[in-house]
Amino acid sequence: MAKDKAPAIQVKSYPTHHVITQPNPLKKVLSRAEEKDLDDPVARAEAALAGLSGEFKSWMDTEAERLTKAYAAVLKTGFDDDACEEMFRAAHDIKGDAATFGYPAAAEVADSLCRIIEHAPDLDKVPAELFEHHVNAVQAIVHDHTRYHSPTVAAELSRRLRRGAAAYLNQVKRNRPEHLEAILAPSLVPSDLP
Repeated sequence: MAKDKAPAIQVKSYPTHHVITQPNPLKKVLSRAEEKDLDDPVARAEAALAGLSGEFKSWMDTEAERLTKAYAAVLKTGFDDDACEEMFRAAHDIKGDAATFGYPAAAEVADSLCRIIEHAPDLDKVPAELFEHHVNAVQAIVHDHTRYHSPTVAAELSRRLRRGAAAYLNQVKRNRPEHLEAILAPSLVPSDLP
């Protein structure tokens, strides 16, 4: 069976430019849906998330506990490859999940922790308090999420930790300006914070 010959490309010439119109072979296989049959995938996704929202608290509790255990392993064994990798993965998972689950401040704190792990030249020389404050902040944000004042407290905590992490990384990387751009770049984590 021979294929239908594709329609030719149309070229319209104007004094200053040309407009090239390419044929659309998909027009033959597409059909229009009736108005009553239209599907809204965004509405379906939002409905699915709403159905799962009752699970978000327990999922975040699990993720926060995983970060705490990873940090405890680091305290016990130091920053060996396995402990460092698990702590980074735990923080990275929180960074990715927390905003979706309704914990944007936890996502920002986890992002800050990821930046420290990723950019510090020697993790054993990072002040232990910096790690401890990040881990404790995630725990506090997740556990105190329902309190009336917690969003403003969490936002301020997140801002201070990010500033502290940036100041530390800026100081240890001051002789490596090519690294400073990545460290000081704005976070890609979704935020409700001003």
